Amino acid sequence: MPGPLSHIRVLDLSRILAGPWAGQVLADLGADVIKVERPGAGDDSRAWGPPFLKDEEGRDTRESGYFLSVNRGKRSIAIDLAKPEGQAVVRELARRSDILLENYKVGNLARFGLAYDDLKEIAPQLVYCSVTGFGQDGPRAQDAAYDFAIQAMGGLMSVTGERDDLPGGGPQKVGVPIIDLTTGLYTAIAALAGLARRNATGRGDHADIAMLDVATALLANQGMNHLLTGNTPKRSGNKHPNIQPQDVFACADGKIALGVGNDAQYQRLCHVIGIPEYATDPRFADNPSRLKNLPELLEAVRGAMSRMPVKQVVEGLTKAGVPCGPINTVPEVLADPQVQHRQMVRHLPHPASGTVPQIVSPLRFREAPLSFDRPPPMLGQHTDDVLRELGLDDAPAQNA
Repeated sequence: MPGPLSHIRVLDLSRILAGPWAGQVLADLGADVIKVERPGAGDDSRAWGPPFLKDEEGRDTRESGYFLSVNRGKRSIAIDLAKPEGQAVVRELARRSDILLENYKVGNLARFGLAYDDLKEIAPQLVYCSVTGFGQDGPRAQDAAYDFAIQAMGGLMSVTGERDDLPGGGPQKVGVPIIDLTTGLYTAIAALAGLARRNATGRGDHADIAMLDVATALLANQGMNHLLTGNTPKRSGNKHPNIQPQDVFACADGKIALGVGNDAQYQRLCHVIGIPEYATDPRFADNPSRLKNLPELLEAVRGAMSRMPVKQVVEGLTKAGVPCGPINTVPEVLADPQVQHRQMVRHLPHPASGTVPQIVSPLRFREAPLSFDRPPPMLGQHTDDVLRELGLDDAPAQNA
């Protein structure tokens, strides 16, 4: 069966991560995503290595791990947007597309006649998604941005990391480019919302997605805590600011993450780790009480777990319905029986290496299952095919 978006074409003018991640989400859902890249160089992230994919003789190719992680399922065409012939190709693709993704600096595409106001005249059906650091307007609209800086500016690093007064304390970024990735997800949502509205009105739209807006939205409960109290949320390591006990705990042979979410789970925790008297102690009867008396509670929980192996704790708590898990490394995650059962890692055929590994989409559909049969493209791999589909002969192809 074709994927849920197999009837949709996406024109992807984006580079690096946030925009390409949105394009990959849509490609995984079955959309025909045509990625426009600079001749000779391509997407900046192609050079962001090592590591690089190795060919069948063990030599490095030009395909970086970074690029390979965010461009699955797309077709690559290499055209120069500074040339009129390249601009003409983009305009023709826009006429035939449903979604356009771009993350150019505000105003740059207007220089080529490819801004939203230009294309809506010839492609009124187009859902045009602009991804920037700060949005299409405002005092910082022209500024460049990368994930790390936005994690800092958006407050995420102020609530991530150990307390300043403890060893290792201080601000920390998330271990993956979380703002880029989440911006990509919001962009995909915006694109699909634009399509839904188009179904009702017949008209496309211009979606303006800013990384700083996304970072602000992701403050979630921490932001609401501030709005309700006026207090400034602080870093608290792995401790949850509102619900306890939730933290990382050391067992006899390793560490686990424990996420107690309600009073019943807390009571079952106490029985599993051998401190049943704490289950009925009025100092810890409910979550507000546990927060009030947290030092005494954590001392007891840590002492009990320190005498037990990880496997015993995890198996006991899992059986009792208490959320927990070991602190897995990346290889341990990919070797997890549940992850393997869900086939989250696939190997796709690749022209430069034979196969390329991919961590695939987590989305599952019963009626329209996803297929992963198109690897991340090589630079310009599909230029001739796409130009032929547009009815362009070899001369425009050479000039574009």
